[in-house]
Amino acid sequence: MDFANRGNRQADSTVNVNAGSSHKSSKKLSFKATKIMTVVLLFSVTLVAVSLITLLAIGGKQESSYIKKGKYQAVFLNGGQVYFGKIGVYKDKYLTLSDIFYLRVNQQVQPGQTSATNANDVSLAKLGSELHGPEDQMVLNRSEVQFWENLKDDGQVVKAITEYKKNPSAADAAPASAADTATGNQQQTNTTPTKSTTPVTTKKP
Repeated sequence: MDFANRGNRQADSTVNVNAGSSHKSSKKLSFKATKIMTVVLLFSVTLVAVSLITLLAIGGKQESSYIKKGKYQAVFLNGGQVYFGKIGVYKDKYLTLSDIFYLRVNQQVQPGQTSATNANDVSLAKLGSELHGPEDQMVLNRSEVQFWENLKDDGQVVKAITEYKKNPSAADAAPASAADTATGNQQQTNTTPTKSTTPVTTKKP
């Protein structure tokens, strides 16, 4: 009887040891699986973050890729002004413009006329000779820009700019028209950039 019971107790101990070893092994496997899943999850999050950053970076460059380097662009601002020049730096918050021209309205004031009936002569003015003496470059806030356009070489604005650059001194010394001389009209010049209008002459302020 004792020998039989002793044999059973030894068998039970062996079973218990084997069960404990199996439990420890399962814990180790579970820990390894959790660790692997954590690494995979972190890798996936990192990959998604990098993809989003890349997408945003590419998206920021898409608009600037439409700028034709060496060509003139028209930049329209919220206040109604329009400037013609060459866009250089193009960032999310600002852009730069150089070689700048703008439209100027010369109001021909007739005797006895009100301002509503004045004849307007639109000309293209070169930035740089204004009273405050600005350099021929602008830094524009992107929030103030409604839209911009590339200008064709055969458009009237680019043609007027080309003619101005051929002989800028002639534009400075442009004489008054014969009609103005005969009637003794007084000319008032508005040097504030106006809304986009077809330029008639090229004249430096």
